[in-house]
Amino acid sequence: MPRDARATKERLLNAGARLFASHGVDGARTRDIVRLAGQANDSAITYHFGSRQGLLAAILTAGVQRMEPARAAALTTLDPADLRAIVAAVVEPIAAELRTPHGRDFLRIVAQVAGQAGIRSHRVPRLLEGTALAAQLELLEARCRATLPEPYALERISAVIAFLTAALADRAERADSLLDHDAFVTDLVQMLTAALAADRFA
Repeated sequence: MPRDARATKERLLNAGARLFASHGVDGARTRDIVRLAGQANDSAITYHFGSRQGLLAAILTAGVQRMEPARAAALTTLDPADLRAIVAAVVEPIAAELRTPHGRDFLRIVAQVAGQAGIRSHRVPRLLEGTALAAQLELLEARCRATLPEPYALERISAVIAFLTAALADRAERADSLLDHDAFVTDLVQMLTAALAADRFA
């Protein structure tokens, strides 16, 4: 791809991430994304990404790929019986996205689409197929199913993902956080581990 085309594509990715984060995946206007990227042609998104959904998928894929090296490294030493370690391996790479403006945009978008993770249905989204994140989620499910019936395990994991993504998106938007980054992540891991390990009521 020519250098100019790569630069245009990158500007569209950045503009899309910014406006999907601030105005919503459904609320951001395609025309505004194109203008923010410095383009005059409203068909720029279609040309580079096929569609608006293609742009969103590219933004999400880029975020997942940024986390893959850390996730793949964690998998090599992860104890399948250690629930806290598995939760930490899931949480820490995505929490690291809080450290950059682009990462914070990504987190605010992820919170909007977290319900499409496919945990309850066992259908892995295409962008997660073959990733270290998918492998981590499989380990998490197996660990939870060792102590809980499958419906409870899947409901808890779905709830944990919803809480995790909402908490990260909230922190990405706020400037008045009470905890520093490391303390926030450690506390988040502890809370999510406790939720997954809680005794079943019935």
